[in-house]
Amino acid sequence: MTKADLVENVTARIARTAGPTISKKDCARVVDAFLDAIKDALQEQKNIEVRGFGTFKIRQRKTRMARNPRTGSPVEVSARPVPVFKPSKELRAMVAGVEDDGSYDDEDSDELYEA
Repeated sequence: MTKADLVENVTARIARTAGPTISKKDCARVVDAFLDAIKDALQEQKNIEVRGFGTFKIRQRKTRMARNPRTGSPVEVSARPVPVFKPSKELRAMVAGVEDDGSYDDEDSDELYEA
């Protein structure tokens, strides 16, 4: 799904519930503002938690040794921050097609996915 598809979907959902009160152009501005707010918060090393969806965080990657694929010589990759996403239990259950009754406790719940 592209951002244009997302704007189209959000506009259609708003039109179904509230009537045709928002244009696609205005909806695109809202989607852009939402994504910019997430980017700005991550840039400031802040976490973003959207209940029922997931959490965006910044995780610090450690320094590691890698290899140059052309020469095979070792290269040090410096430590750096990377954005990660951890889906909520509700989202994971929805994607898996399982009804979430709140009693499910995943052992891998601390696992974060790099964005």
